[in-house]
Amino acid sequence: MAPATPKRAAAALPDEEALDALDGLNAADDVSEQDTEAGPTESRYLVPGLERGLRILTQFSPRESVFSAPELSQRLGIPRTTVFRLLQTLEAMGFLERAGSEKNFRLGVAVLRLGFEYLSSLELTDLGIPIIERLRDATQLTSHIVIRDGRDIVFVAKAQSVAGVFNSIKVNVGTRLPAHATVHGHVLMGDLTLAELKALYPEKALEKFTPQTPETLAELFERVREDAERGYAVSASSFERGISVVSAPVRNDAGHICAAITVTIPRANIDASMLDAGLIGQVREAADALSHRLNYRPGSDGRTTPYMKSLGLK
Repeated sequence: MAPATPKRAAAALPDEEALDALDGLNAADDVSEQDTEAGPTESRYLVPGLERGLRILTQFSPRESVFSAPELSQRLGIPRTTVFRLLQTLEAMGFLERAGSEKNFRLGVAVLRLGFEYLSSLELTDLGIPIIERLRDATQLTSHIVIRDGRDIVFVAKAQSVAGVFNSIKVNVGTRLPAHATVHGHVLMGDLTLAELKALYPEKALEKFTPQTPETLAELFERVREDAERGYAVSASSFERGISVVSAPVRNDAGHICAAITVTIPRANIDASMLDAGLIGQVREAADALSHRLNYRPGSDGRTTPYMKSLGLK
């Protein structure tokens, strides 16, 4: 991918904000200079300006897609003058663009370009797409590969069903959902210990999205363990009304869960006839096939995992 070419920002900052920026310029410069000195726990090779720019980009999400400079300044604790400069730079490089007014910003095309470059570099998607395409053809259901990114899950590959009913389901490559509130996330966290899960979710109460969302860490851990022991997860409208899913874990050569394969059923409940016809087995076989392509061999590390137990392997 050719590097993005900087372009001139489309418009200058509003006069009032520019004046505020000038008023605080010296103070902001002082803060920036102080930040270049590495603290006791920081690497002296970190670049504060780059870190701040990346922190700005990570604030944007489907739920919060537009921000103004003052909002970002308050949220991140960065001086407004510094935020203004970073926004202008990110806009010039195509990573941000104006959103309806001169004061608001949203993600730009350069972010999407980077995302697709990342996905195209994943061995996981190269090896997995033919597998989920076969799963789609066998089940007539849209199939996905999902990974975990911290507290989110990310859809990284999709095999779309031709059935018209799937056109209304707005889940695409790059879609992010909260891990704790989805069975995909529960499957992907199947390797985590209670201590690791607690480090990921230190809060006392988890954010509720539906009545089925786990409310506490203990409840989340119980569900994660149950799905890990079972070797798959089934959800009936647990996150989005009218949508059910079946998910199974994919493991890498170290035996760690690195992804999940899932099928989407456009119904509030899964028809028993679908399960009787072997839907769960088809999803698990697809996940096993991708695990095998990633050089996962059950028992190669000498341990019996919950996943192995669920298959009856000792």
